[in-house]
Amino acid sequence: MISSILNVVAIPVDDPIAFTFFTGYMAMLAASVFFFFERGSVDGKWKLSMLVSALITGIAAVHYYYMRDYYLATGQTPTALRYIDWTLTVPLMCVEFYLLTKSAGAKTSLLWKLILASVFMLVTGYIGEAFSGGDSTQVALWGTLSTIGYVYVLYSAWYGEVAKLAKNTGDSTVIKGINTLGWFVLVGWAIYPIGYMCMPGGWLNTGLGWESSNVDLFYNIADAINKIGFGLVVYNIAINSKKA
Repeated sequence: MISSILNVVAIPVDDPIAFTFFTGYMAMLAASVFFFFERGSVDGKWKLSMLVSALITGIAAVHYYYMRDYYLATGQTPTALRYIDWTLTVPLMCVEFYLLTKSAGAKTSLLWKLILASVFMLVTGYIGEAFSGGDSTQVALWGTLSTIGYVYVLYSAWYGEVAKLAKNTGDSTVIKGINTLGWFVLVGWAIYPIGYMCMPGGWLNTGLGWESSNVDLFYNIADAINKIGFGLVVYNIAINSKKA
């Protein structure tokens, strides 16, 4: 029994995917603790935003703990666990857009539109990845539907309601922060559809022969950068923006 447990938790020195699972877990756990404690040092109007940042990385840390063990035990991609994590954390990342622009008049309707768009993006992506069976038609269908949700969040951050509300705050720190978060959505989130298209039946898999075997490596790195990065941008806004 003891030997089997040790075999599960051991990190192979020649397996970068296992390494990034463990590193991602530790990095996001540390970030969660940091955001939670720094919540007490920011102005009152930013405390909820800091709490959400701590929740995002905290939830991700818990999932990475289980995904690490799943991968070490099976050698397979923890698709279900990863999508459970994304379905909880990505909508919370979208909530940050609402909280940061609330002072400029953001309404709850914006909050729900962003949440629904992100959940739609993830649910359709999961259906395409988990149930398409490598059928390129099904992969393309669900991938296209998923992209609709992604494009809505991206447009809102760059040109839509979020961007306009950020400008209306008159706070250069908030404006720059929202712009930075928009770059995270444009560049940082791009790794996820690329990974989707590398799976059997995906466009990059069938067209260029790209395999999905190592996609976890890129997912793990992207998750850490995106989630911790989102929180650090929020933290920067909280400590540098105009006082209420």
